[in-house]
Amino acid sequence: MLWFWSFHGDTDSFADAHNRPPEQLGSADRPVNTATRPAAPPAVTPLSFQRPPRGQEDLHPTLVLTSSLQGEEGGPGQWKMAAVNTVPSYTPSLWVRVCHAVPRLDLSMQMRDNIFVPESWEYQQTLLVLSSLSAIALVISLLVVLSFLIHYCCCHRGDRGEGSEEEEEDEDGSTGHGYSGKKGRGICCVTWVAVAAVTLCCVAIGVGFYGNSEANDGMYQLTSSLLTANYTLASIDLLISDTISGLQLSVSGPLTSMEELFSGSKPFLVSTRNCRRLSENVVNLLSSISSAWSSVDPGLGNDSRISGASIIPLTPVPPSVAPTVVPTSSLLPNPFSPGWAANTLMVNEDYRWLSYVLLLLLDLIVCLFILLGLAKQARWLLILMTVLAWLALFLSWGSLGLETATVVALSDFCSDPNTFILNSTQFSTGTSSDVMDYYLTCSRRMSSPFQQMLTQSQRALSNIHTHLSSLERNALPQFPKAEKSLRDVQQILNSTEGNFHQLVALLNCRGLNKDYIDSLKGLCYDGMEGLLYLSLYSFLSALAFTAILCSLPGAWRSFPSESEEYDDSDSESEDPFTSHQDSKRFLQWQPWL
Repeated sequence: MLWFWSFHGDTDSFADAHNRPPEQLGSADRPVNTATRPAAPPAVTPLSFQRPPRGQEDLHPTLVLTSSLQGEEGGPGQWKMAAVNTVPSYTPSLWVRVCHAVPRLDLSMQMRDNIFVPESWEYQQTLLVLSSLSAIALVISLLVVLSFLIHYCCCHRGDRGEGSEEEEEDEDGSTGHGYSGKKGRGICCVTWVAVAAVTLCCVAIGVGFYGNSEANDGMYQLTSSLLTANYTLASIDLLISDTISGLQLSVSGPLTSMEELFSGSKPFLVSTRNCRRLSENVVNLLSSISSAWSSVDPGLGNDSRISGASIIPLTPVPPSVAPTVVPTSSLLPNPFSPGWAANTLMVNEDYRWLSYVLLLLLDLIVCLFILLGLAKQARWLLILMTVLAWLALFLSWGSLGLETATVVALSDFCSDPNTFILNSTQFSTGTSSDVMDYYLTCSRRMSSPFQQMLTQSQRALSNIHTHLSSLERNALPQFPKAEKSLRDVQQILNSTEGNFHQLVALLNCRGLNKDYIDSLKGLCYDGMEGLLYLSLYSFLSALAFTAILCSLPGAWRSFPSESEEYDDSDSESEDPFTSHQDSKRFLQWQPWL
């Protein structure tokens, strides 16, 4: 039997092997469904898997299944998988290649490889060295701010005596462009530096919000792809379990009854026992296939819970309505489950997104209240915002160090993800390397590792049909009581073949490989871009808060103190000549009085 798959998606629309639309295919090219044997199974309906909303409909293709029986040349029951076009591929982005090329040094300042080995202490040392660069930058920022504070303190003490002398000279002279003019220009410069730093901080906050959104979109695409892949694996297990249970039911029920009825006729008894033997062979073959899918997450079933052990999956739930299951343990389950990974990533991503939103809001509040304090000349408000600016400075440099290590580690993984997944023991799923390589690469030159077992199962089902057809023609006229049991076996066999056709389609590498490629694109494209924007935000905000802390002391020093304002008001009220002279000028200015 020859199977063809046609994928319909936003960017993955496939025609036949010659890239022709279906309406232009000839009759010899189109797949047909001309089953010649009796009691043929019902037509297989197209399979479609619906991905979650939020504009991600093109992340998983619609799977259309068509079949055609080969003639005498191919033999009954023989089939093969034919790829109709190239599979979607993943190529590392420019930013991944640039970050992957960053030189690596360990704590002993020796060069190391940039191969992604997170459990290696040497690799962890390289990430620590890269993170320590932000700590060095924090120390430099503290030294710069401290030097400016010392400069302001020294200049303030030295200018007190000179300022009083120059103010007396300004009072004696007719011009007012002495010390007060220089002081005004200095105050204006300091104020504008503070305003420019606040503006830079606001720009950094905008970049941070965009980067946080991009990183969240990438993680959403990653988790959606993992949930869809886990749903596919759960569907495979469900189809296998239904097929096995149906065949076991036919063996224990109708076939046993037929053997009792045909006990007096050896040819009919031999055919019935052959059906039993073939059914048991199919059960054994499907059980062998089921052992390769022990990685399905039962947490996406009905009422099961995630535990460290392997649990028989229940009826799978589509990823669009699958509940969010909080993992009960931080340890990796054995075997590894994509559903467990998706739920863990969703929980961690929620905390990460919320943490960055709070950090961005803190920076925004500090910037806005600094502008308000400069406008109102509120010294107490600027002092409070200075304390918060110190906190924001430490958080900015700290987040930059964490983001630097994350970006570099992610670029190392995204440069060659297949090698890490195949070689890493953390992602052990209990499957062989051939099966993993088949679904990760999905090359047209590779044959399915299940092809032999599926071919044998298909041949066995075809032989069962042949025996049942022979019994229907020859045995029913002699044993009319066996009609009910024979119809029951045929009904179970038709349902079994329907499940088998869907199982063959799901076992093809295209669906799972498409989910794998989509998860890589979400993590290595959107996620990588979001982390780079967040790194830029942290760097710009750190520079802005450094400039703010350097300029705010000079700005609030220029504000008049409360004692000075009180003395000026008292001197004006106690002067008896001030009000009299003002009244005299007012009367002279009114000509009609």
